[in-house]
Amino acid sequence: MLPTATSESELLDALPVTVYTTDRDGRLTSVHRPASRFGEDSPSAALPRSDDELRGQRIWDVLGDGTPRARVEQTMALLRAGRVPVGRWEIVRGPADDARVWLAQMTPLHDTSHAVTGFVVSVVDITASHRVREATLDAGIALARGIEVQRAYHEAAHQLRRVLRPDRVTVALAADDDATLRVAYDSGHEDDRRAAELRFASSWRAALDAGEVTTAQSDTGAELTAPLLGANGALGVMTVVVDAIESPEKLADAHRFLAGVAIQTAAAIERARLVAYAGHRRRADTIAEVTAGVAHELRNPIFGISSAAQLLRFRAREDPVVEKNVGRILREVERLNRMVTTLLELGRPVALKLAPGDPDAVWDDVLASERGRLESRAVALRRVRPATPASVAIDAEQLAQVFRSILSNAVDAAPEASDITLHSALLPNGSWRCRLTNGGPPIAPELLPRVFELFLSTKPGSTGIGLALSQRIVEDHHGAIAIDSTAENGTTVSVTLPRA
Repeated sequence: MLPTATSESELLDALPVTVYTTDRDGRLTSVHRPASRFGEDSPSAALPRSDDELRGQRIWDVLGDGTPRARVEQTMALLRAGRVPVGRWEIVRGPADDARVWLAQMTPLHDTSHAVTGFVVSVVDITASHRVREATLDAGIALARGIEVQRAYHEAAHQLRRVLRPDRVTVALAADDDATLRVAYDSGHEDDRRAAELRFASSWRAALDAGEVTTAQSDTGAELTAPLLGANGALGVMTVVVDAIESPEKLADAHRFLAGVAIQTAAAIERARLVAYAGHRRRADTIAEVTAGVAHELRNPIFGISSAAQLLRFRAREDPVVEKNVGRILREVERLNRMVTTLLELGRPVALKLAPGDPDAVWDDVLASERGRLESRAVALRRVRPATPASVAIDAEQLAQVFRSILSNAVDAAPEASDITLHSALLPNGSWRCRLTNGGPPIAPELLPRVFELFLSTKPGSTGIGLALSQRIVEDHHGAIAIDSTAENGTTVSVTLPRA
């Protein structure tokens, strides 16, 4: 059954839309403003005229100074010519910081011969959506600045509070080695970070699986979670806890805004990481260049000292005191010579010869060549490896140098007749990771953050160069190396390499 005139009027009254019809030249032929509860949402509501008095007026005059006449006339010309099916523009009124915004849409009316006889113009208030859009742009501009990671979190939380007014903002990032989500930023709640990880675990997984903003209801309101997507996959997630959102439209606006902030935050995180990495590499390269120069200058004097000491030993063979001291000189010279050789190696730029390979096969060769070192201290190696060989882009020779260095440190630190563990695995993101653990005394907490610094060593007689060189080689493979050391769990060196 077709709707009656009354039901059509009631239907229009139920919509927050003002509808105008005009003739071919833009003069109003009818006006239907919504019921009183929506009346203030129409630009013409400010005009103190009845609908009958508005008839005959030009549409651009009725809509007010927010609609340029030239824009409306151009739209009517395009519609009369059939060049566009519909015309749209925005009407903005009020100060910039508190403007009201309406969306106007114009469509043509046709007679039986398909000639354009007039137009229908509908106007709807989009102020809320417009403010969300403007806030998204503001957030993008704020987060686009070159800032460090913690400032990016604070700026993102500030932008979210402006629009969504959340009770809580939480950012969790995927760990480099196993993609486990760990809270990196949490504001608005007194829970410890572990409690937050347990509480939001299912929401985080749902958002990552969906690849978009998801909503979960809780006793305190709604939990909105957006994935933080970087150039190479998910970096983590961002969750906000807000009061219950009463309408689907406002929920959609909240989703769009959170998604926009999440995109900009992910970009800020990646940018900050690149800046930090570039700074680290620049310092490392500078140090390597200086040390290589020093090493070159030291090599000739060391050779001269060694030659003189050997000549002195030959001429003073019958004096045990001289013999003993000359032996000490030669041992120290040999230690200096090893240091110079390593410094030259650190300073020499090496172009990696990368090829797909299995890092566990490299470990096989290193363990075979270092068997004597293990046996000399009665150290047993317990090994766990993945059932499926990894495929990683590696320079086997350079990587063997890394494994040999960390194995040497582990064996020297392990108590005699003890076990060390080598556990390698394929991670969910396709990366390969190994962990070498010994049960020796832990590294002092104040030294642990500095273990990769040049010349820093806790091992007597060590040059303190091996770990610095290992870090450079691993980073050249686009991987990561880390050390964790506690009295309870011993010292673990982790090496993670991305999939080929």
